[in-house]
Amino acid sequence: MQSSATNHYRTVVSSSNEKESALGEKLNGYTVKQRLREEVESPFRKVRLAFFAFSSASAFVALYFSALVALKANIGGYSDVPPLEEALVQVAINTGGALGFGALAVREVKVGQGNLERIAKGGLLARLVVEPAAEVLGKRTLKEYRRASRVVIAAGGAEYIRRLAMSLCSDQLADENILPAALANVDVVIVPVLLDEDCKVVETKSAWRSAKPGDNDRNFDSSRADEVIAFPTVLAMWQEYIDSDIETAKGQGFDVLSKGITITVKKNGRILRRATGLPPFGDMIGMMEVADGSLFGMPGDSERYGGP
Repeated sequence: MQSSATNHYRTVVSSSNEKESALGEKLNGYTVKQRLREEVESPFRKVRLAFFAFSSASAFVALYFSALVALKANIGGYSDVPPLEEALVQVAINTGGALGFGALAVREVKVGQGNLERIAKGGLLARLVVEPAAEVLGKRTLKEYRRASRVVIAAGGAEYIRRLAMSLCSDQLADENILPAALANVDVVIVPVLLDEDCKVVETKSAWRSAKPGDNDRNFDSSRADEVIAFPTVLAMWQEYIDSDIETAKGQGFDVLSKGITITVKKNGRILRRATGLPPFGDMIGMMEVADGSLFGMPGDSERYGGP
């Protein structure tokens, strides 16, 4: 009896693994699972695409015949053709239909492709691995932070990472630095990502720990913000994820190394914002609970933040 139950369990597990493997198979750069998700998000896209493509093809066929009629009308001598003006009107209508429906079909393809890219990048984001500065927690994927924390990825050169470390781990002039505790109170986790001169992701932890304070930085201790800091690991995956954001920032004229880029991820795993510069800690502390709290589709936050 026990052997039968064991065999049944193994069969179920094997079937489940086979399904996962099938869903993970890639076709033209995207997995079956990602394509299915895109269809779920836009269930009528294929219907619209088929309608627009068929309409465009029909209009092209009609254009062909109306162009022949117009040519006959222009040559003259045919009794079975309408006046040239009417024939040209038909040509114009069919041309507009062919181009218009064709443009709508192309738009549907581009929107679908954009959705697939977003879904694929979101899946990669969830798989990124970090090592919390409080090492007792062990390595975690960003997916494990969902519903519990908002993750802020801050990437830049060595000086940018130094300034980020100073902002979180030292006192500025007469001010007492309470940022780490305040960020922890609104469930924010900061992931500093160090980029070398070629904008390649390199090991960040040692640069963070060895950061040197400036003239206005007092009481620097790199461990002061450990409760809200996590360092990137498996750097190849981080490079793959952040490459497109780096290229976008460069294309907009930003110096990624000195200015830095930030990517703020909501509790539900969606991107809240992409920006340049140091993270706006003041805005995060004052507004983050509103940005993705219970009032914005995150049930379960009600006990902490209020709301339905």
